[in-house]
Amino acid sequence: LDEFQPLRQLPGVRLSWAREPRDLAGADWVILPGSKSTAADLAWLRAQRLDVAITSHPGPVLGICGGLQMLGEALVDTQGVDGNAPGLGLLPLVTAFAPDKLLQTTTLQFDGLDGPWAALNGVRTQGYEIRHGRTAPHPSFEPPRVALHNGAGQAIGWQAGRVLGVYAHGLFEQPAVLQALFGATTPPL
Repeated sequence: LDEFQPLRQLPGVRLSWAREPRDLAGADWVILPGSKSTAADLAWLRAQRLDVAITSHPGPVLGICGGLQMLGEALVDTQGVDGNAPGLGLLPLVTAFAPDKLLQTTTLQFDGLDGPWAALNGVRTQGYEIRHGRTAPHPSFEPPRVALHNGAGQAIGWQAGRVLGVYAHGLFEQPAVLQALFGATTPPL
């Protein structure tokens, strides 16, 4: 979770951790971070009733890695890696877990975004991927907008309205991302 610490240093940004639905009241954004146990953490969200607070949140919702997986329609685990679970249904995606973990640094290219995420269009930066999940559009739904590609040209981020999910870690450590989203890259002196 240290990848979110740069947000604490930005003027006008207040970062807080939500443990119950009332913690999201008045939040401008909701960010679902990565997870080493996506299905279990999704069950915890449901037990706390945070799932309802997240799906009904009127503002932007961002899922990073495991957070992206939670935002989809389903988690499918035929290999015994993480567990099966229905997702939050905010992105028309399905994640299947593979036994091999993908770990790589990569160049990132944002394009095709609109609404609250449009400021990221054209941003090219660095990040990394670390995951067992392989995510693809759900075959029964209209596919979401591809919003992010890695250096190999693979889709690793999708948008549907106010919801954006990406497999890229380290975004808030990148000045270009901070500038696009918050208009600042460092705290004032």
